[in-house]
Amino acid sequence: MRMYRSLHEGDILIIKSIDRLGRNYHEIQEEWKKITQKKKADIIVLDMPLLDTTKSKDLLGTFISDLVLQLLSFVAENERINIRERQASGIAAAKKRGVRFGRPPFHIPPDYEKYYLLWKNKKLPAKEAAEACGMPLWAFYKKGKTLDFH
Repeated sequence: MRMYRSLHEGDILIIKSIDRLGRNYHEIQEEWKKITQKKKADIIVLDMPLLDTTKSKDLLGTFISDLVLQLLSFVAENERINIRERQASGIAAAKKRGVRFGRPPFHIPPDYEKYYLLWKNKKLPAKEAAEACGMPLWAFYKKGKTLDFH
């Protein structure tokens, strides 16, 4: 969004790949039109020299650019769909094998409540209470928010 606001007529936007403009076919097409038609800026796509709006601004050049853009946008969206499907099947296979994802569960020490209440009642500094529990300070605070001690 910030990049779009900073573009002005006559500017040249250089991108590595067409998929940097959006996540799917329609987003890529929409961004391309906003930049080239509304902002009247040019685009150079480094990995696809045919997508260079600084060259061939005649009818044939524009037609070829639009055709290549549509084809590549379709290919980019298809590739994203394939990647998501491969990722989902890989995750499902890993889960089937018993692989667990995410951070390992954090076990609260048995004396946590005692030290938390000492801290809460201002009888012990938080740092000392956390150290006594063998916990990092951030974890000491976070667990205190999620548990309801009186």
